[in-house]
Amino acid sequence: MTLSMNAPRGHPRLPRAIAPALLARLGFAALVAVGGASAQTYPSKPVRLISPYPPGGANDILARILGQKLGETMGQTFLIENRAGAAGNLGAELVAKASPDGYTLLMGQASNLTINVSLMTRMPFDPVRDFAPVTLVATTPNMLVVHPSLPVRTVRDLVVLAKSKPGALNYASSGSGTAGHLAGELFKRVAGVDMVHIPYKGAAPALTDVVAGHAHLYFTSPISAQPFVKGGRLRRVAVTSLKRSSSMPDIPTVAEAGFADFDVVSWWGILTPAGASKELIARLHAEIIKALALPEIRAKFAEQGADPASSTPEQFAAYIQSEIAKWGRLIKELGVKPE
Repeated sequence: MTLSMNAPRGHPRLPRAIAPALLARLGFAALVAVGGASAQTYPSKPVRLISPYPPGGANDILARILGQKLGETMGQTFLIENRAGAAGNLGAELVAKASPDGYTLLMGQASNLTINVSLMTRMPFDPVRDFAPVTLVATTPNMLVVHPSLPVRTVRDLVVLAKSKPGALNYASSGSGTAGHLAGELFKRVAGVDMVHIPYKGAAPALTDVVAGHAHLYFTSPISAQPFVKGGRLRRVAVTSLKRSSSMPDIPTVAEAGFADFDVVSWWGILTPAGASKELIARLHAEIIKALALPEIRAKFAEQGADPASSTPEQFAAYIQSEIAKWGRLIKELGVKPE
């Protein structure tokens, strides 16, 4: 299986009885200008960009890189707020219930927008109905890393070791139902190995335990793992995309080890609460796309092992729905349950 790891509440409609009169008096162009006035002056105060995971993870790092640049180009501070909890649902719910005025945004990702809905019996928000997507921001495969003490340098080394010690190896994840968790379960199935899943409350605590040797391996975002890899405290083994990453072309894929359909890709994107005006979304979209095209931002993303991505709001909305379907099929096939 291949994985690539909305009724508006905007400006109120004019009553039919007075709409024609106003159109005649003001002219259609003037009425459109009134509708877009807030977008023209936006932002007039600091903007909250919610990262629904702890500091130090990929979501947090990308939000800070992008938020700093948007603050410079848009003339207002973009405050990064880490609202971790409930596998990313806590922060996402906060944004879903916020005013759709553009001053509370979400850095969403595959886990809380497309995976949780298939894992949890009760969701505090609807990932399709309660958000207005703005654009994709970045994509990246997960990176398989191991503690340096583990005698593993290739995927085949890991398979041989795991088969020689069934149930003895464990793998960390940033939480049940995350892309890293599902990548581990998919690897267990295709490789025919038995490993124990250890879920953590975020990428940072998971990495801390892998670096300390308390967990053996981790399918994690390269964004989180890169500093530890560079410092020799983790060993990178492979990436989980079907093809090698353009930002990490020297790292082989799991598929190259003989698991041809192994393809898990994570992504991040900006969303507003549902009901944001089209003018506001267009303003945000234009500024984010402009920032993502800057060489300095592309270089910072590449340093983290992330590939900048962009889309129209409509394309992003369709992508989210397709991802919900894909992850749902995999979760059903693997029989994964929340832990």
